[in-house]
Parts: sequence; structure tokens; C-alpha cells
Amino acid sequence: MKAWGLIVAALFLTGSAADAQTAVPSSPAQITLSFAPIVKQTAPAVVNIFAKQIVRDQVSPFAGDPFFSQLFRNYAQSQPRVQSALGSGVILSADGMVVTNYHVVGHATEIRVALQDRREYAADVVLEDPQVDLAVLRLKGAHDLPALALRDSDTVEVGDLVLAIGDPFGVGQTVSSGIVSGLARTITIGEGQGYYMQTDAPINPGNSGGALVDMAGKLVGINSAILSQSGGSNGIGFAIPANLVRAFVQQARAGARHFLRPWSGLTGQAVDSAVADSLGLDRPDGVLVAAIAPESPFAKAGVVTGDVILRIDGQPVNSPQELAFRMATVGPGGSAPVEVLQKGRRRSLDVAMIAPPEVPPRDALTITDDVVFRGLTVERINPAVIAEMQLPPIARGVVVTRADDLAASIGLQEGDILLSVNGQKIETPDDVKAAAQAPTRFWQVDVIRQGQRLRLRFSI
Repeated sequence: MKAWGLIVAALFLTGSAADAQTAVPSSPAQITLSFAPIVKQTAPAVVNIFAKQIVRDQVSPFAGDPFFSQLFRNYAQSQPRVQSALGSGVILSADGMVVTNYHVVGHATEIRVALQDRREYAADVVLEDPQVDLAVLRLKGAHDLPALALRDSDTVEVGDLVLAIGDPFGVGQTVSSGIVSGLARTITIGEGQGYYMQTDAPINPGNSGGALVDMAGKLVGINSAILSQSGGSNGIGFAIPANLVRAFVQQARAGARHFLRPWSGLTGQAVDSAVADSLGLDRPDGVLVAAIAPESPFAKAGVVTGDVILRIDGQPVNSPQELAFRMATVGPGGSAPVEVLQKGRRRSLDVAMIAPPEVPPRDALTITDDVVFRGLTVERINPAVIAEMQLPPIARGVVVTRADDLAASIGLQEGDILLSVNGQKIETPDDVKAAAQAPTRFWQVDVIRQGQRLRLRFSI
């Protein structure tokens, strides 16, 4: 790249542009500028991942239809086949702990990991999360492996030089160079919105899960996605910051199977110029609290609807995704200082970083009787259920966690919040079971689905 040439031919200004002089390279290092020492240091810790999973091709014309799929369930049965995925990963400990993207190994039935020196290991997933798009693998029988150290990603700045290492298009381990193009990018990738670091280092299919390293050979991010219409790199790539990777690995070492995020119990929106004007702010800054549950640790610390959350643990937050990211890097347990704008005044609060509480109990219930809701599984909504199913923080009542058999045929879906059945209010799973016993042919079920109120009418 042209920028590298500035090191070889530097200009020294001694008073004015006319006095500029050209400096002659004074060492072999200046003449032979190369990333090779960094690559030799880091590349052995970047691995190739081969994952296999069993998938079923949907060949029935009625597949997915809530009614006809039940009537023609044996028609044109789908056939299982093996699907392979190729990605990259990063060794983070000498005993074989590897981090990659969830979408590389999610639902895999067999995982093999190949090192740069051609050694191969079988691997198991020890922690995974589709929203974060990260997974931690443990290599079986591995020891004394090369590993990368993590850098504090909050110290990374736009313009920093970085290298992306992975296996693009399955051609073999490849290194590309670039800079950090942006920080705090909040975009939708896969199953959730995330918080990413942007780079122009070329990233292509197969690079997913690979390393983004700095000039000291430390990991600053896990390469995850590209912004492209063609499928190839356009110089807009996204990496999961190392601080979130660190929190993920810490929980994996502690024995967690699923990533546990501290619970905020609130919803918010980024402060734009219009909101900033209405609040009397000199510039858009922070996250406006739109709704907050009474049990929220923020509410207990004194945050109310209409407040603006400005910083968490000393770091700025300017979107709901950044708020979630900052809480996740702090991790559950203990507390964190939170700066808020409340009624025009800045306040510093101490907010507990708690796991979503299981209060009230879920009281999960599956209906197996020969009634209209047969095949329905429901749970009582509590903060833990809200976090798992991404429900609104003020949601109450009963939610559908699974809908099979007759429950699916009448149109109920996972994630539906049940409000009433034939006018009878639903507050607990037992209310659903009682309502299902009603001696009637005509049914009316009110639900909230993806924020919209729906009414299902049917007869049997």
C-alpha cells in the first residue's frame, strides 16, 4: 500500500515547505518493511475448522404450512443429507481453547480443527451463542499449542494497522492487511444485532472466525461478516471486539454452556438530533430510556423512563446494542458505574450487573391431552424468559415456547404472548390448560406476535 512508502521516504520540515529534504533509509528494516515477523508470530494460532451437520431438504410442497403439513405429514418426506461448513478459528490457550463464529459450528454433529502445521484435532463446543455469533471449542487431547493474547479493544483507534488471518474460499491460510475503519458499528448479522469493529482488511467467505491482529501480534477482534452484494470483499468487514471475546472465554472456563448477559430490564433508543433538541442537549449523545421494568437493576438504582444513559463503566453508549455490549463486557456479578442525564442534570449511579432473575417461576407446561391446544408448550414470563426469547422488558403473562401438532395447525407460534382465550384472561400456564378444556367449537385466541396484537379465530 502507498501509505507504507511514507516510512521509506520521509520529509523533514525545517521551517517551510521549500526547505523540505528527503531522508535516506538508514536501516535494512526501513528498506525491507514487512509484516512477516507479525505473521510468523500469529499465524500458527489461527486454525481451519471443518464442521458437518445433518440437514433435511424440504421437498414436500406442504412443508411449513401450519395446516396442510399436519394433514400430509407423510407426503414426500424430506431426506437427510450431510452439509459441510468451512471457517476459521483462533487458539486462545495452550490447552486447546479455540474461538470461532457460531455460524461456522452451530448445530454441527462433527467438528475437526486443522492447525497451520497440519496437525488435526476433533473438537467439542463448550459454549455458544447465536446472538453474539461466537462459539468456544475445546480441542481433544491438545496441549502446548500456540495461542494469541487478547488486546483491550477499547484502546484500538480508527487508523490502526491490522492483519486479517483466515482461510478465505478454502484456498488455505491467507493474510490480508488494512486498517481499522470504524468503531462502534451496530448492524444486524445472523440472528441478532451486534456491536462490531470495522476494517478494510479484505475478509471473504471462509474468513469467518479468523483473527484480526494488531502490529504487536495481539488479537483485537474475531472476523465475522462483510458488507457485500456480490459475496466478495468490498473493503467493509466487521469483527467482534476482543473485549467481548474475553468475556465469552471467561464464562467458558467457568463451565457455562450458554453466554450469560447482565440483565438491563429496559428498552431504549439512540438519541438523534431531534431527541437531543427536545432534551436540551448540545449534541446527540447516549441512549434514551423508553421503557423500564420495576425489577430492573437500573430502576432500583434510580433510572426512570425519559432518562438518558450516557456511559457505563467509563465507556460511552450511543445505541441499545452498545449498551448491551458494555454490560456484557462487564459481566454478571458486582456492579458498574453508570452516568445518566436525569431532568437536565448528570448523575452517577452504581448499577448491579445481575443475571436475569427466574422470578416468578416459569411453571413450564406442555399440553398432551386431546384438546385444541395439544402440542403446545408455554411458560410464565419472567426476566430470564424475556432475555432468552428477546421479549419486550415489560412483557407479562404467558409465552409460547413451542407449538407442535394441533397447536401449530391452529396458527400458534413460538414467541406468541397469550393474552386471552375466548375472552378469558391468560396470566399463568394453568390458565391455558383450563381454557383448553372449554366445551365449545368456536375459538378466539388473542396474542401479541412480534409487537403486534393478533386475533386467531377457528372452529373445530
